[in-house]
Amino acid sequence: MIPTYNRQHTLARAIDSVLDQTSAVDEIIVVDDGSTDQTRNFLSEKYPSVDYYYQPNAGVSAARNKGVLAAKSDWIAFLDSDDQWLEKKISMQRQAWNESPKHRIVHSDEIWIRHGVRVNKKNKYAKSGGRIFKECLALCAISPSSVVLEKTLLGEMGGFDESLAVCEDYDLWLKICSAYSVLLVDVELLKKYGGDMDQLSAIHWGLDRFRVIALNRLLNSLHAKMLSPHESDYAKTVLREKCTILANGANKRGNQDAAVYYQSLLM
Repeated sequence: MIPTYNRQHTLARAIDSVLDQTSAVDEIIVVDDGSTDQTRNFLSEKYPSVDYYYQPNAGVSAARNKGVLAAKSDWIAFLDSDDQWLEKKISMQRQAWNESPKHRIVHSDEIWIRHGVRVNKKNKYAKSGGRIFKECLALCAISPSSVVLEKTLLGEMGGFDESLAVCEDYDLWLKICSAYSVLLVDVELLKKYGGDMDQLSAIHWGLDRFRVIALNRLLNSLHAKMLSPHESDYAKTVLREKCTILANGANKRGNQDAAVYYQSLLM
């Protein structure tokens, strides 16, 4: 399931990486989130077998949710339109799940490419498996392009939150990891490209603003009942830390409304 917006220039790389898998996928779905480039014609001419859906621009969450609803398969694999799977990604994840079929979500490690150059990831970005709720609190611990998960699991979690401009993946992984263990294939199975100015992380400043929304919602939802006391306490600590930093920053900028809001969330 590939969401895209004005990414004709990277779509071929993404789609070819799916077609080149040593273990074939059942279907390829591209949801075009209101592109104004030649995405539609490009796909029609070069990739006629791809299931193409168009929607007026509504954001990546709406695009992913639309693609999931259209999918015929029981399992969904996501791929951002500027990323690239390595050829054994699906086969290795299928093998890992066959050996541990209790899991409902599988992810993997990744290679980072910035401005065309491979970069080394800091330790805080290391991937992990098992009960990883705590690892999901500080930042997004799972990359969407690495994930394969049950379609019914997405349904149970309400899909991606379309009200979040960014960090919609952070929000979903928090919900899933509050209840389920995650299976990790500890191998670099994709290339994740970054550094482009059209990426959401570059467009929206202060990603912790959105993480605070997601974390606060989770702690005030039924998902919180799935947490151990230790996990709950740790989540509240992380929320306090993020809110304190954001409140201090708002005060320095003279944004009193924002400062009061973040101070009201301190637990």
